Amino acid sequence: MITITRSPPVGAVPDAELTTAASACHVDRAQEPAVSKRGTTVDTAPTPETRPAALVTGASRGIGYAIAHRLASEGYDLTLSSRDAATLDEAAKRLTELGVRVETAPGDMAAEEDVRRVAAAHAEYFGRLDALVISAGVGSAAPVAGYPLKRFDKQFAVNIRSPFLLIGESLDLLRATAAQQPVTGTKIIAVSSVTALAPEPGLAAYAASKAALVALCASVNTEESAHGVSATAICPGYVDTDMSAWTHDRVAPEEMISAADIAELSFAVTRLSRHAVVPELPVVRAGAELWRA
Repeated sequence: MITITRSPPVGAVPDAELTTAASACHVDRAQEPAVSKRGTTVDTAPTPETRPAALVTGASRGIGYAIAHRLASEGYDLTLSSRDAATLDEAAKRLTELGVRVETAPGDMAAEEDVRRVAAAHAEYFGRLDALVISAGVGSAAPVAGYPLKRFDKQFAVNIRSPFLLIGESLDLLRATAAQQPVTGTKIIAVSSVTALAPEPGLAAYAASKAALVALCASVNTEESAHGVSATAICPGYVDTDMSAWTHDRVAPEEMISAADIAELSFAVTRLSRHAVVPELPVVRAGAELWRA
C-alpha cells in the first residue's frame, strides 16, 4: 500500500449512436493473446504487495478487454470498469484465471460521480496505480450540417470530460506510485483515434473529441512527466471490434487493426523508462494510403 498526500488536480453508424467505447467488441477466449513470460514493469520482483496495478475503463469488451488481458498476462492486478456490470463480471472471471487479482467498478463515464467513484474504488482496492488505461468512449457518425447536439455533447462528455476528470482524480496515486518506481514511473494510456490526426467525412464530432484527448495527454506530459507520470494517446484506425462494424461494407474485418495490436502497444508503453515520453502513437492500416482510418 502506498500512502499519498492529496493535492489539487491538474487545472459510426450513420444516424445511430454507438454506446460502447473503444472497447466495443467481445474478444473470444480462443483469440485471446497467449500469456507472455516477459517481466512486468515493476523495478523489482513483484510480491502481492508490490505487484503492479492498473485501472482500465471500457474493460468489458474489445480494445479495453484486450489491454486488460495483456496486462493481466504480465502480472498486473486490475480494476475493470464499464457500464454493464454483468458483462464486466464475466470479463473479470476470465482474467482471474490468469492468476491475478481482479476487481470491478461499474460506472457510466458520462456521469461525474461515477467517474470519481471508479477512481476512489481502485485506490481503495490496491493503494497503487501503475497504469491508468482510458478505453471508454462513444462515437456517432453524421455530417456537420444538422448534427444533433445531444450526440455531440455525449461524445465530449465520455471521450474527453471523463478522461480529464479521471486523470485529475488519479494523479496523486499515480505520482505516489511513480515515486516507488524509479525506472519506469507510471503511465496513462488513452485510446484515441487516427481521426484525431486525419479526420474523415461524417466523423467531425468524434474526431474533435478524440483530438482533445490527444491534446490532454500532451498537456499532462508538460505538467507531470517530471514527476514520473507520462501520458500516451494511442490513435488507431479501424480496429476489428463491433464499433467498426458499420464500415464492413468498405473495410473488411480482416483488413482492420486487431485489438491485440493495440494491447501489445499499450503494454510496450508501460515498459518504457520514465525518461521516454510518447505523447501520441498513430496506428494505421496497411496500404498505399497512409493517413487513413
